Amino acid sequence: MQYRLGIDVGGTNTDAVILDERDAVLAQCKRPTTADVSSGIKEAVDGVLREGRVRAEHIRHAMLGTTHCTNAIVERRNLCRVGIVRLGAPSGLAIPPLTDWPADILPHIGQHQHIVHGGYEYNGVPLSPPDEQEIRSALQALAKDGIEALAVSGVFSPVNHEQEQLVRALAEERFGAGFPIALSSEIGSVSLLERENATILNAAISRIAEAAYGSFQDVLRAHGVQADLFITQNDGTLMAVEYARKYPVFTIASGPTNSLRGAAFLSGLRDAIVVDVGGTTTDVGILRSGFPRESTAAVEIGGVRTNFRMPDLISIGLGGGSLVAEQGGTCRVGPQSVGYRITTESLVFGGAKLTATDVAVAAGLSNLGEAQAVRHLDQGLVQRAARRITEMVEEVIDRTKTTSEDMPVILVGGGSILLPSSLKGASRVVRPQHFDVANAIGAAIAQVSGSVDGIYDVASQGREKVIERIKEEARREAVRAGAAEDSLEIVDLEEIPLAYLPSNAVRFRVKAVGKLAIHS
Repeated sequence: MQYRLGIDVGGTNTDAVILDERDAVLAQCKRPTTADVSSGIKEAVDGVLREGRVRAEHIRHAMLGTTHCTNAIVERRNLCRVGIVRLGAPSGLAIPPLTDWPADILPHIGQHQHIVHGGYEYNGVPLSPPDEQEIRSALQALAKDGIEALAVSGVFSPVNHEQEQLVRALAEERFGAGFPIALSSEIGSVSLLERENATILNAAISRIAEAAYGSFQDVLRAHGVQADLFITQNDGTLMAVEYARKYPVFTIASGPTNSLRGAAFLSGLRDAIVVDVGGTTTDVGILRSGFPRESTAAVEIGGVRTNFRMPDLISIGLGGGSLVAEQGGTCRVGPQSVGYRITTESLVFGGAKLTATDVAVAAGLSNLGEAQAVRHLDQGLVQRAARRITEMVEEVIDRTKTTSEDMPVILVGGGSILLPSSLKGASRVVRPQHFDVANAIGAAIAQVSGSVDGIYDVASQGREKVIERIKEEARREAVRAGAAEDSLEIVDLEEIPLAYLPSNAVRFRVKAVGKLAIHS
């Protein structure tokens, strides 16, 4: 028998599940997330192995969704000093790299940047030829600055990545083959500044990603688990750990995405709204063909504007640990939260703070903890708070929908006990079995994907040839990420004509998905 271990590290809880070959849940475990994260993972793995009575050597695959990289950016800690090379002179000199970045992050990554000759037109025609000596001089100056990672960007490099590849080759000569080098053509879409920003962030978190994945592998080995390790991405799929070490920025927002994928799997619904209520926040997104709908707008991460793929989510400060108070006759829920301290600070667990979980127990929506501890609460307050919680979620559901029609709503996450079985805007409300660990299940059942997003000259190359070529590029990316080649399918193809560019230029976004490659 071969099993899969899925783990999702959230801000409040770390969840773990074991699935068998038929995708049945054998065991689940929820433990508080710890300050060092690793010990919380260890406790969750301990619990799920014990509950499932599964021998560690029978776990073939382990999947991890983690907040390490997101937290590093938001908290400005353990970031690498990044060297930046932009291929864009002379046309790309007007706005330098790191423009409009928050001032408090710059001291952590430094401002080591060089703009050299290069870049392309939208159709792949060079703007100016790159100068190898100029690039070598820039790399030499960055080496003297003591950089720890390199970010390379170029004008319209997603159309043609040859110049970025040249910089990588020269950088490997200067810094060594193992030096962290991020290329914007492999990370972001068109729009130079946002793509460059995402690439710089990817380089900045390379060290913490390496430590996080190494720590997870150590935890598994300590339990005797010799499984293939995969990391969840923010598009609802997996990447092999070696791929994840190159592109850690793709893990940002993977937690809510895991919940959406888990919700689709548990409910059997492929098109629905998912409401994921955790201990601190509620994330609401839409499933499209079983995968999260991706955002088409630029997304800020830690105050940095980026344009790489991200799930289209709306997050609010509502969770099981959200503090409840009345001010001036108005009931307020969140955004302040006791977070992972809910088991010691909320009323039903012996604490002294009124939380949303206490309201749910007092309203009869849950039987967590000690109901006796909330019987003294004013029923008027309980009703107002419960109504406010429901209204907050209904407002987000309305904002998430793209039509006025009601849609199915799937409730997942441990904090979804706060919500009733009927919501405005929902054609029906589904709270599936194992809803409280949907995130870990989403990690465990995830497939592997590869994506391509670029601008192509359809007039000169022909639409059908262009589509076939980018489909093949997406398939190759999926195989690189760990997919079995014979299981690949194209699950998303988006075609966006760009009227402001000549020659029938079209932006294509393609995603290929496949099953995990099994290596004996």
